[in-house]
Amino acid sequence: MLMNRRRRIYEGKAKILYEGPEPGTLIQHFKDDATAFNAKKHEIIDGKGVLNNRISEYIFNNLNAMGIPTHFIRRMNMREQLIREVEIIPLEVVVRNVAAGSIAKRLGLEEGTQLPRSIIEFYYKNDELEDPLVAEEHVTAFGWANPQELDDIMALAIRVNDFLSGLFLGVGIRLVDFKIECGRLFEGDMMRIVVADEISPDSCRLWDIETNDKLDKDRFRRDMGGMLEAYQEVAKRLGILNENDRQNPTGPTLVQ
Repeated sequence: MLMNRRRRIYEGKAKILYEGPEPGTLIQHFKDDATAFNAKKHEIIDGKGVLNNRISEYIFNNLNAMGIPTHFIRRMNMREQLIREVEIIPLEVVVRNVAAGSIAKRLGLEEGTQLPRSIIEFYYKNDELEDPLVAEEHVTAFGWANPQELDDIMALAIRVNDFLSGLFLGVGIRLVDFKIECGRLFEGDMMRIVVADEISPDSCRLWDIETNDKLDKDRFRRDMGGMLEAYQEVAKRLGILNENDRQNPTGPTLVQ
């Protein structure tokens, strides 16, 4: 089988990266693994990888079309996409519009409170340290990114937030917060910062505008159940999943 012949570059909690067909490319494979609390909680959710692949493809295609640079080239099959190889900056960039999760706990805010403005936070990507919150000062002092790169990352994060907020609002979903990762894309002598990794219900908090129902990974984190159905609902509203597909969890039928 082809899978075994490909060189595995990296395996994370939810994705595997394989060597790509051309130099400077990788194949990003979406797994069905659901993890929380740095993989202390772990389950296989049949069909999750397929949905995240398609939702992320849809979002990245839109970002590319708007001139927001990303690593995404094209989707290859139900579980895989072709991406540009980038040097990942070791930061999780979190944009928050509404208080939820760790910021609510940290600052004693009631979950669901609209923040005075969108807030960008940086977390140092390190599983052993459980991805600690860091300040811009740490990022530049430790050389994870220089001040110009940090400016570029923040500008990208704001543009992605504007686009995603409008996209989800249009289908009755409130974008509470989301996480992106960024990387350095080298093209000849040029280097630019691009959006990498994925954007899916694994990396966003998405609440139904009418009911505040959670349509994201919090369903798994908080043992609410119905995670796959929530992801299917997001895909359906975005027009990626057929309206009549209220199918079983073993592999959603997706609109081509």
